[in-house]
Amino acid sequence: MNALLPTEIEKRSFEIIDEKLLQKGYAPGEHLIVRRIVHATADFEFADSMRLHPNAVEKGVAAIRAGKPVICDARMLQAGLTRLSGRVLCAIDDEDVRQTAKENGMTRAATAMQKLSEHFDGAIIAIGNAPTALFKVMELVKTEGVKPALIVGIPVGFVGAAESKEALLESGLCYITNVGPRGGSPIVAAAVNALALL
Repeated sequence: MNALLPTEIEKRSFEIIDEKLLQKGYAPGEHLIVRRIVHATADFEFADSMRLHPNAVEKGVAAIRAGKPVICDARMLQAGLTRLSGRVLCAIDDEDVRQTAKENGMTRAATAMQKLSEHFDGAIIAIGNAPTALFKVMELVKTEGVKPALIVGIPVGFVGAAESKEALLESGLCYITNVGPRGGSPIVAAAVNALALL
């Protein structure tokens, strides 16, 4: 294969993706998000498994334009959000989070969400690793009345991941998610970066 410039590789990759993805009938903004996810994973199954709330693109873009923070469950996800110029918050490694999680028998991811809940209103919550973090966010919405603009909840795993996404779909909250155990920080980063580009 002849050497190609990075821009040429990306352009050709998107052409290949669009050939298949255009058949799925996503709205333009949704198409760009799913396209980025497929590009990041080289996995067309995400074209079928993704679920986007009808207002997800509008609310996500508005939150970014308004300078609202993106709150992450993992440092890997935080590092992958390369298209954002605003605040990206992650408390997973904070010493008080470690201590509180240990004392309360909770995961650090869920405890970190509890700590950052004061920043939830109008924010984008991005969860790619821990189902416990997604469950905690939904709990906080009910118990504390916090109102995130959008939850990009695509945790990965065989224990609780699919169930947390099903709960998100039924929560009445604005979401970008998928069905099944597949997920991860690269997928969530691709979705949020696509919103930033929009």
